[in-house]
Amino acid sequence: MTRIDACFSQLRAQGRKALVPFITAGDPSLDATVPVMRALAEAGADVLELGVPFSDPMADGPTIQRSSERAIARGAGLAYVFECVRRFRETDADTPVVLMGYLNPVEIRGAERFAADAVAAGVDGVLLVDLPPEEAGEFRDAFAGHGLALILLAAPTTDDARIAHLCSQAVGYLYYVSFAGVTGADRLDTGVAGQRLQTIRAHSPVPVVAGFGIKDAASAAAMAREADGVVVGSALVAAIADAADPAAAARTFLQPLRAALDA
Repeated sequence: MTRIDACFSQLRAQGRKALVPFITAGDPSLDATVPVMRALAEAGADVLELGVPFSDPMADGPTIQRSSERAIARGAGLAYVFECVRRFRETDADTPVVLMGYLNPVEIRGAERFAADAVAAGVDGVLLVDLPPEEAGEFRDAFAGHGLALILLAAPTTDDARIAHLCSQAVGYLYYVSFAGVTGADRLDTGVAGQRLQTIRAHSPVPVVAGFGIKDAASAAAMAREADGVVVGSALVAAIADAADPAAAARTFLQPLRAALDA
């Protein structure tokens, strides 16, 4: 059983919802990434999504765009991202780590080499925002051969036929984008999103987590009513951006969300 599968199996047995924080590797500093990852796990994160800095993050809003720009300026490339995961694994063998980013860095390295390097570092899954499932065959096969999950996305605009296709290919978990737009936008309608989540969960063979627009304990708890878990990104990235102690700031930010999901 993979770390992702074991995590969600345990949550299901406990009747709990997954809390999945996102940070950008290399921001707010190169030295902060691993301590922040550890702090988030200690504060109750079930899965960590680690953003791979990219020069043209089209699905991201200003907060994550700027974090990616800062990280690139510091030299945070793919080798650095793998090294962060490797160092995290020195003290945490259980918390799943999913890389979230864009296709170009993977293509440059090649699907097979990327998958092998990712798994060797301790990565459990990869979410590629700009990889359509219809064109994902080569990557899915290469990743599966190394035990690396290709996490797929669904959106409010995804029709039923495409949802069925996504569900037939889904591994690890399915990421539901709560509204049409970019990360960090203030457009979350939990009622509308909840109805769509019910439909998707009824057909999905894997857990469904919801992201985009979740920024605090209240929005996390509201979305978790119909999702198997929630992803929080932009608000967390902003909270640690200027913190004197990013790890402490990450812990302080996440604890109320964990409490809200467990209430």
